[in-house]
Amino acid sequence: MRTPRSTRSARPVRALTGVLLAASLALAGCSGAGDSGGGSAKAASDADAAQAGAPGGAEHGKATRAAPRLTPDAIIRTASLTVEVEDVAKALRAARTTAEDAGGYVGSETTGRDADGHEHTRVVLRVPTGKYDEVLTGLQGTGRLVDRTAKAVDVTDQVVDVDSRIKSQRVSVDRIRALMEKAAKLSDVVALEGELSTRQADLEALLARQASLEDRTSLATITLSLSETPVRQADDSPGFTDALSGGWHVFVAMLRWIALALGAALPFAALAALLAVLWRRIVRPRLPRRPAPAPALGPLPSARPVPDPAAEAGEGGRD
Repeated sequence: MRTPRSTRSARPVRALTGVLLAASLALAGCSGAGDSGGGSAKAASDADAAQAGAPGGAEHGKATRAAPRLTPDAIIRTASLTVEVEDVAKALRAARTTAEDAGGYVGSETTGRDADGHEHTRVVLRVPTGKYDEVLTGLQGTGRLVDRTAKAVDVTDQVVDVDSRIKSQRVSVDRIRALMEKAAKLSDVVALEGELSTRQADLEALLARQASLEDRTSLATITLSLSETPVRQADDSPGFTDALSGGWHVFVAMLRWIALALGAALPFAALAALLAVLWRRIVRPRLPRRPAPAPALGPLPSARPVPDPAAEAGEGGRD
């Protein structure tokens, strides 16, 4: 029995349709899986964005973008204060207590009195740098602040340089010691010992510098000058007594200067008097005397003129 031609042609069409339907279902499943994966990634990114949008998240994002600046610890701090107080001893005890409570100590102290009898003292305090501002504020409150000077010097580069040089110098010293252990000749040992001594001296100098930097950076230096407040009178205008006292002081000063001038001129006057005595008593008598000058002659008498007889006869005839 033969199958109709239309039935034969319908079978391949049905098979092709089934294959296409299976392929479409497979593609739909793959796209669904991809969409689900993409959705989950998107959800995760949205969650991160929401967390960044929150206050804490925003600060965290800003901190991630800008790295925090590090404050250098190697800073040498020094300050100088001049304070007027009513009682220097009491203010000095308060300054000592403030420094010791902060973990510091008193470096040096100098106390004296001026010409008017007012007491003054100068004390150097060493306090930890962490308590520097607190101690400085406390010292200013002990009296009336007259002068204040503060200075801060960053020596971080010096500290880093010294630390690096110390490490290199220690390696160099160890290398020389290792060569000394392997040296067989006496000349080599002597040369290596000299080099070792030089490098150890350099290392000790670097260590001393490191200790100095550590001391000056860990402890701040505050120089405090305390002086008693001068006693102020109610009326500062001078009176008759003040004028009299001032005139007397001027008179005494003038007499003193005159006495000083006379005392300064007295040796010269004594020398001049001695020279005058020697001249009159010793030198002058021995000098040759000059002859006395002849007395001067007076004017010679003039002769009277002889009368003329003819002139006399003529005068007689006229009469």
